[in-house]
Amino acid sequence: MDATGVSHIAICVRDLDKSLGFYRDILGMRVASDVIQDTTTGGLPHVYKHSRKTRRQVRLMYRVGVTSPTITMTSHPGEEPDGNPIFLDQVGITHFSITVADVNALTEELISKGVEPAGPKESFINAEGKFRYIYVRDPDGILIQFDSGGAG
Repeated sequence: MDATGVSHIAICVRDLDKSLGFYRDILGMRVASDVIQDTTTGGLPHVYKHSRKTRRQVRLMYRVGVTSPTITMTSHPGEEPDGNPIFLDQVGITHFSITVADVNALTEELISKGVEPAGPKESFINAEGKFRYIYVRDPDGILIQFDSGGAG
């Protein structure tokens, strides 16, 4: 495979507006598109567990003007979602990680905005008293890691 990068990370959420409050308003991501799609045609019916009529899809960018992966959030207006987020020891995509310039500054900012670490704060701190990385959960409990690039 001659890959050139990851195009997007897609997550299904229970309440897209609530999730936008986290990803856009707290994390500062920008909405690149917000569309309603027909899920009854094309290849979409074949990749769903349940029959769905429509989905709302919002693409978020974390860096404007630079080609980078997007986060694509979907929900199904008027239909109940199915499933629960998983943990690191379960089969499936367990989390995604975003590289940031300053994990310490971001962690303090997130905590000041009411976002709690996904575990004791001290467990993410190294011997120098700095955050090696931090895990948080989005409104649906999906695990997100923030690191300085290459951190465990």
